Amino acid sequence: MDIEQRIAQFEKMAHDDPDNDMAHFSLGGAYNQAGRFAEAAASYQRCIALNPAMSKAYQLAGAALMAEGREDEAADVLTRGYTAAAERGDLMPKKAIAELLQRLGRPVPEVRAAPAPTAQGAGGFVCRRTGRPGTRMDRPPFRGPVGEWIAANITRETWESWIAQGTKVINELRLDLSRDEDAATYDQHMREFLGMEEPDIPGRT
Repeated sequence: MDIEQRIAQFEKMAHDDPDNDMAHFSLGGAYNQAGRFAEAAASYQRCIALNPAMSKAYQLAGAALMAEGREDEAADVLTRGYTAAAERGDLMPKKAIAELLQRLGRPVPEVRAAPAPTAQGAGGFVCRRTGRPGTRMDRPPFRGPVGEWIAANITRETWESWIAQGTKVINELRLDLSRDEDAATYDQHMREFLGMEEPDIPGRT
């Protein structure tokens, strides 16, 4: 499926179910991939309106607005996103948003961090996504370098949060994981949720 087909797919999904935050998030990603940054920003902002807790959407909306030269709007979205990410303990979006604000020459807000987890998070293993201690997984969630990276960097608590979010992705986007394009969409959402970057994964470049 080429990018225009993906855009058409997600446009239809967002039109048919306008309150589906994941549809707008995916549509924003497709627009962004096509270089249609104004439309990408609008889709990400619609996602934020529906789900203010989705820290990654603030980051991507801000980046798209910056690509359009709309720096004041970008700074506003990113400032709100930094606060949302800090309050939730979303370390990766928080760090990325701070870097974007610095590129704009705008202040990074001072926000009280999310409270540390209780006993279940004890043990010294720190989640790369949240920056918070948690439980190390007994084994990778699946085979291959991606599974190994997850086991080495992501706590069981964060992984369980992704499983819940991943179920929402499958249901709301009506994905059939036996289809390559749907599996790729699911994989993209997983990577964005976990803060994965290709150069970090062994065997990937």
